[in-house]
Amino acid sequence: MSTDIFVIGLDEENQRVLERLPWAGGYRFHGLLTPGELQHGEIDFEALLKTAQHELDAFDGEIGAIVSYWDFPAASLVPILCARYGLPSVSLEAVLKCEHKYWSRLEQRTVIDELPNFGIVDLDDEQPAPPEGVGYPMWLKPVKSFSSELAFKAENAAEFADAVAEIRAGVGRVGEPFGYVLEQVELPPEIARVGGAACLAEEALHGVQAAIEGYVYQGEVTVYGALDSINYPDSSSFLRHQYPAQLGEEPVQRMRDVAERVMKQIGFDNGTFSIEFFCDPESGQVALLEINPRHSQSHAELFEFVDGIANHEIMVRLGLGQDPGRRPTKGTYQIAGKWYLRRFEDGVVTRVPTPEEIAAVQDRIDGTQIQIVPEAGQRLSDLPEQDSYSFELAHLFVAAHTEHEMIQKYQACVDALPFEFAEA
Repeated sequence: MSTDIFVIGLDEENQRVLERLPWAGGYRFHGLLTPGELQHGEIDFEALLKTAQHELDAFDGEIGAIVSYWDFPAASLVPILCARYGLPSVSLEAVLKCEHKYWSRLEQRTVIDELPNFGIVDLDDEQPAPPEGVGYPMWLKPVKSFSSELAFKAENAAEFADAVAEIRAGVGRVGEPFGYVLEQVELPPEIARVGGAACLAEEALHGVQAAIEGYVYQGEVTVYGALDSINYPDSSSFLRHQYPAQLGEEPVQRMRDVAERVMKQIGFDNGTFSIEFFCDPESGQVALLEINPRHSQSHAELFEFVDGIANHEIMVRLGLGQDPGRRPTKGTYQIAGKWYLRRFEDGVVTRVPTPEEIAAVQDRIDGTQIQIVPEAGQRLSDLPEQDSYSFELAHLFVAAHTEHEMIQKYQACVDALPFEFAEA
């Protein structure tokens, strides 16, 4: 008899990843709300919740688990729905302590020193100023956003003013529905005061970026993977995430220690997480950048290539109330990366690689999976969920036996993928 598992925001690619799990034959995976409903346009959280409840109430069977690998609003829908249907889940309050960047920083500050100076920018002020104690260069970002949307680096007062104007104009799209969810829990006065549509300023961190993935089960924090996050030269835009991290054991251990202290402070339990860091390669020191209250779907194929099983496995086991246990390390490859092929100026896409061209590249270069982002005829600036400085053309998953071999494979893929543009 199969167990029915509902996945908020399930898409075709992640359905395939889930169905490749070694024991997936005993489960049926059902999509609940589409990625488009969750991510695009105006977000009506209350309507999304009602739609999901209506579909679950109409289901003729027993609901085994409700899970997701998406950020807000999916990450907040999971604990609300699980509470309604009596299923295991992390608490809504713990999720919000991760997702609200200012609340998260306040929680972090009680147990770690590995974080930047930070503060709230008053968007209602006629001439907003940097918070006291936060110097240039700094990053300005909404306390809740998607995929680095509306995140700007300011080197001086003029750039600060430009960034504040952009954030003020766009912060409500995610901030207003996020504010509705914040009202569902008892908030500390300082969080109730700023709400969900506020702007956070943080001094810029330095070093190389890295991330760890882990979970908490019955109060015990487990970190099962560390990854490098490598940017394009002289850019804040990701070039690739690669697993396992090539940083060395000392910074990885420091990231583990920080994760354990912070997740326990937040009261995070029975859920997966992904935490981003900056690391100083020379000293081994680390600084926490951001906590995500879910594992990363972007890394699923990387774990599959190297460990033999995707990180989705842990999400499913926790959703079923099971101890994830020890993970295998028996994949085909020693290293794998998710690469982001980007264009740094706007334009209209006049040609993208055909399915036949993509298949030919994947057949010729082993350990590769290619996903094209835009469609022909699309203007890059109309693409959803892009960072503030670039546009994604393709995601390339590339696995190899050495980092050097992986880089060579990636370049061979790029050389064989034809894109054409007309100027915007």
